[in-house]
Amino acid sequence: MADPVPSVPAEVAVLREQEWHARRDAHVERVREWTVPHQERRARKEKHPVLDFLFTYYSYRPAHLERWHPGPGVALAGESAREYLRWPAYVETSDGVALAPLAANRRGTAEFVRDLLAATASRPPRLGCFGLHEWAMVYRSREIRHEAWPLRLGSEGTDAVVESSTIRCGHFDAFRFFTEPARPRNTLHPTRDGQIGMEQPGCLHANMDLFKWAYKLDPHCPSKLVADCFELAVDVRALDMRASPYDLSALGYSPVRIETEEGRAEYVRAQSAFAARSMPLRERLISLCETLLGSDEQVDPVRGDDGDQRGGRERQHPAGDDAARHAPAHR
Repeated sequence: MADPVPSVPAEVAVLREQEWHARRDAHVERVREWTVPHQERRARKEKHPVLDFLFTYYSYRPAHLERWHPGPGVALAGESAREYLRWPAYVETSDGVALAPLAANRRGTAEFVRDLLAATASRPPRLGCFGLHEWAMVYRSREIRHEAWPLRLGSEGTDAVVESSTIRCGHFDAFRFFTEPARPRNTLHPTRDGQIGMEQPGCLHANMDLFKWAYKLDPHCPSKLVADCFELAVDVRALDMRASPYDLSALGYSPVRIETEEGRAEYVRAQSAFAARSMPLRERLISLCETLLGSDEQVDPVRGDDGDQRGGRERQHPAGDDAARHAPAHR
């Protein structure tokens, strides 16, 4: 056995081999509810207009989602823990195998994620966009992204909904997919550089992106938190596409008819519920970032898979590094 490396937090929770094996196995079983069907569809070359997004727009592979990491402040006991040493972020200590402090070249990512999420959490949710970003992505276009699925109202009916509505999309990674004729119809003007100043917790895409920010911190983000964020993204994505112009009823996704008053009310209720559900996840990610950065101001630091402590506060939000802000190019 190599000499212990004393470069981990002084206080760690030591998990017995049997205990962390059980947690690892439970995590794998949990996420395979989604990874296995996705891999089976890929083998059949079958596209899914709702669920593929979670593995294509987001760049975290199914195999990566199935990996279990305990998070900071946890040491894994037993000989089998040495398998984690294949990842450079892990070191051997007198307590077992544990994560080393966050590498210097990854601090910019953690700082950006903390600042973005803290800024988002400091704002009240803005509701009432009605999911019109999906409609703006096909507005006056002969090409639609999910060409195998019909538009509920047809092209002309879809265009009429866009033209009779006020579009208030503040999420850059949704806005950048608008068709050219739809862009001037947006009353907001989101940009990549202005992301921290505009993100708000009522936005479906901001809440789905909690999954992205969790896996950007891999392997320092506890897999339980990654899976919790992924599960939220699955449910939010369903609403996103149910409120879209596509008819996906054959897949079991009943439409939220946002072109009607009843449908808009239904959308706002669901949007509000997701805003509330995202809050504790966002706070857990903020607290994790503060732990990783060794902030003097951290609140209730995350202790890996041992608990879901939460914290956070308003603060100034300097721009993050370009690598952290880079977003996938496909929807």
